Amino acid sequence: MDFDGSERMSGSAAGRVTSAKIVIAGGFGVGKTTLVGSVSEITPLTTEAIMTSAGVDVDDTNEVPGKTTTTVAMDFGRISIDRDLILYLFGTPGQTRFWFMWDELVRGAIGAVVLVDTRRLADCFAAIDFFENRKLPYLVAINCFNKVQYHDAQDVRDALAISPDIPVIPCDARERESTKQVLISLVEYVLSMRRHRTATPA
Repeated sequence: MDFDGSERMSGSAAGRVTSAKIVIAGGFGVGKTTLVGSVSEITPLTTEAIMTSAGVDVDDTNEVPGKTTTTVAMDFGRISIDRDLILYLFGTPGQTRFWFMWDELVRGAIGAVVLVDTRRLADCFAAIDFFENRKLPYLVAINCFNKVQYHDAQDVRDALAISPDIPVIPCDARERESTKQVLISLVEYVLSMRRHRTATPA
């Protein structure tokens, strides 16, 4: 199975199918595992571990007091956007001590979703820097906890100091249709960037 965004054949009856890898990133406890689980058409593979007292001084749970587990490697899911487009989703661990895995997780990805909690916006700065340094297309998805959007998209864009062409959209990581639209928006953004590069003379 290829995860590098290249086309693959899935049988003569089905015709040609394009598969693409997408990374779901963001700070600790922002909802990455929830997003992958809400949209995946297969039972998602998760690497959740019970949080122990050893992480008390490392993992800040003040804003997510009910959180008892944490991703220690990755989350994996799959969704068919159309008959000829399958997306493979790789959720990153949020804590800094697991960031050594990010280079492997993003290898071959066509783009990334940076999931943010506007109550803890600074937690996503490292993810944005990571993707910008590697020139990997990304969009920002505002996770609306309790269905409340505390800040509008333009305020978030200004606070993150990101390019005006990068999509910033609200979502509910618990709802399939909401998260599916985030993924569709990312694919559309990646395609538009590729068309722009093709149309622009070197």
